[in-house]
Order: sequence, then C-alpha cells, then structure tokens
Amino acid sequence: REIGRAWDTLSDGWHELLSRSGNALTHFTHGDKRKRKEDDLSPDGFPHWSLLAGEMEETRNDVLVRVELPGLDKDDCEITIDGNMLHVRGEKRFERETSDSTYHVMERAYGSFQRAIALPRNVRADKASASFRNGVLTVRLPKGEQESVRRIRVD
Repeated sequence: REIGRAWDTLSDGWHELLSRSGNALTHFTHGDKRKRKEDDLSPDGFPHWSLLAGEMEETRNDVLVRVELPGLDKDDCEITIDGNMLHVRGEKRFERETSDSTYHVMERAYGSFQRAIALPRNVRADKASASFRNGVLTVRLPKGEQESVRRIRVD
C-alpha cells in the first residue's frame, strides 16, 4: 500500500515535470556509431536528453523568444521560421582534453538537437533578428504577415 502511494506520488511528480518543461526536454542524437572516427574520444554513455529552457514574450510590436544553449557558440546553431514555427537546430560537440581519464559523472548531453517552438501569431520573418550572449539565444520577431520559410542569421 505504501509502495503504491509512493509510486503515485513519483508518477504525479514526473508528469508535472514533463508538463512544466514543455518542449524544453530536448533529444540529442549522436549520429551513426559505425561512422565514428577511430580518434573520436566521446564516450558511448552520453545522456540523450537535456533541458534547453526557453521563454516567449510578446510585446506591442514583437515576439521575443529566448532559449538557453549552454556550451554553444552562435555558430553552433541555426534558426529558421517555417509558417508559424520557429526551429532552433544545432550541435553541441564533445571536446575532451585528454584520452587517459575516466568520467565518474556524465550528465551533459552532446550531439545534434532541434527545438520547434510554436509562435502565437504571424511574424515578419524578413525583419527577424537574433543575438547570442552568455549562452542565451534571443530571437526578435516583429509582428506582421509571415513568410513561408526563412533562415535567420545569429549576431
């Protein structure tokens, strides 16, 4: 009986976490292991999921989207708008300083990722801008008529 109650509490907590995280829980893929180079030092035990927390704010003139991308540089991500979806894609590369060490904790995810964020209204993709500072990507999307597909350069 106690175990059942504990399980219900754990299950409820897990569902609450998933509902609050929304799409922030992001899957990282590591590519085909058969294609790995022999000198690739990345361990097979990488986590495949990580939280890329984000927020969306609507002002009078713009929709602002911010996504935390720790460990990345602006050149590691690509942003596109397709209809009413903002896509953030990128790759977090594993960089190991030495091959003669052992990891005891490996909680950071590496590999390719993609987030799709539904926009609340039409935006002017041709006037969109993006910046990257302190591990946070900020995309400014002026409200207006939308283009079908557009890639946004990150400054």
